[in-house]
Order: sequence, then C-alpha cells, then structure tokens
Amino acid sequence: MAQVLVQLKIMPESVDVNLDAVLEDVKEVIEDFGGEFSKCDVEPVAFGLKALKIVLIIDEQNSNLDPLEEGIAKINGVNSVSVEDVRRLFG
Repeated sequence: MAQVLVQLKIMPESVDVNLDAVLEDVKEVIEDFGGEFSKCDVEPVAFGLKALKIVLIIDEQNSNLDPLEEGIAKINGVNSVSVEDVRRLFG
C-alpha cells in the first residue's frame, strides 16, 4: 500500500494561543487518525500571528481527511485547519 504525504496549515485563534500546546494536541489527533507526524514549521502570518505548518504521512487507503480536520478543529485555540498539499510518496 502506498503512503501519502499531507501538509496542513493550522491557524490559532489569536497571538496569545500557546502553539506548543496546540502542537502536542495535534500530534495526538494525528496518531488517533492512524497517521505519522513528520515535522512542524511555524510560519509568521501578520501582526504577530503565527500558523503551524504540519507535515504527516498516512496510508493511501485512509485518504479521507475530513475526520482528521474535524479532530484538529476541535482543539482548544485552533481557529481553522486547511489542507495545503497532498502527495503520493514513491520509493
């Protein structure tokens, strides 16, 4: 079975949100979804607001990302979640 690389952009509710705590909760949601956390980058947006860019790997058969997005959206401090990129991994 092939694997798929997924990149998510997570926007916090405000500049006061603890991004480290959000990241830990996101990792739990990814694990519960059956994915594998790969990396996280913090991207400045504007006026001190920063977004989390999460990269994870999932099995191709588990390609419905709606439950993952809904789980992350329920995390305290998360304003929005968007799928930025989806790629099939070869090799």
